[in-house]
Amino acid sequence: MPMDIHFQGRRVLVTAGTKGIGKAVVGLLKLHGATVLTTARHTPTDCIADAFVAADLTTIKGCDSVVKAVQEHMGGVDIIVHIAGGSTASGGGFAALGEDEWQQELNLNLLPAVRLDRALLPQMLVQQDGVIIHVTSIQRELPLPESTTGYAAAKAALSTYSKSLSKEVSPKGIRVVRVAPGWVETEASVAMAERLAQQAGTNYEGGKQIIMNALGGIPLGRPSKPIEVANLIVFLASSCAATITGTEYVIDGGTIPTV
Repeated sequence: MPMDIHFQGRRVLVTAGTKGIGKAVVGLLKLHGATVLTTARHTPTDCIADAFVAADLTTIKGCDSVVKAVQEHMGGVDIIVHIAGGSTASGGGFAALGEDEWQQELNLNLLPAVRLDRALLPQMLVQQDGVIIHVTSIQRELPLPESTTGYAAAKAALSTYSKSLSKEVSPKGIRVVRVAPGWVETEASVAMAERLAQQAGTNYEGGKQIIMNALGGIPLGRPSKPIEVANLIVFLASSCAATITGTEYVIDGGTIPTV
């Protein structure tokens, strides 16, 4: 029998849901009947969610505005998918990361999840039902010292926080799961590959190969697509995964070389 994935009557918050993985997740959830509120710093022209709030999640004020919007538009939430993240730090290794850079990595990759969970979990606990998905990264296991130390450390902290949270709230009916993508062919990564290709005097495929080589290779031979990561996230958020909690699922084409 086919899997019965449905989200009718389920209220979902997806952070960073206007591009890349987030947009793919919003689209799939909507397809399966969910009511979805999403966020980004800037209002998109083609938002497919039921509701949108412009918010800078690196700030307390921005997180508070999202919590307020969740209550106003949906009256609460049943599922939270934390996708917001990334890195603004420049290359140059540890010496290039000052106080501001370290704080920004934490503000972008760890603290939004902590703040939103802290505000929205109490109501989920009253319901004794809910799912929280934290999108981490294989960088927490495979950091690139030249460019991703701060990002990788923040994602490692997010993973540890998520595991601890799962141990606390899973006995109360809330599943907490992590998804760790490798390189995903989003708009931002396409632009990076094109930039590297131009610098190296090659084409886009050559730019992709430069990135894959920097990661130590991808056995599958290509990056993941946003919809492929979204398929995993939506499955884990569904009732088909009703006994999955406290664990992390890697989707990286085999990039991590160890068991």
